[in-house]
Amino acid sequence: MSGSAVRVRISGRVQGVWFRAWTVQKAAARGLCGWVRNRADGSVEALFIGPAGDVEAMIADCGTGPPKARVDKVERFPADDDGSTGFGQRPTA
Repeated sequence: MSGSAVRVRISGRVQGVWFRAWTVQKAAARGLCGWVRNRADGSVEALFIGPAGDVEAMIADCGTGPPKARVDKVERFPADDDGSTGFGQRPTA
């Protein structure tokens, strides 16, 4: 998929609050590719691939997250398109 690829790490109360499933739903609705997973340190990590505007909107949404989440920080990192097709959950890393 052409466009932008950005990896994010979301910190706060983001595990056990439906964050990964919410991310899959929102990203898929935007037509993004990539993945989301929990991290052993309690954060959530995601890779968003798609048109720059849609990627930026998804990152902005991660600043709030689902209703039970409390997002303290969203860090963004440059990334390469890893060839993901669709958007899904990955195992904890």
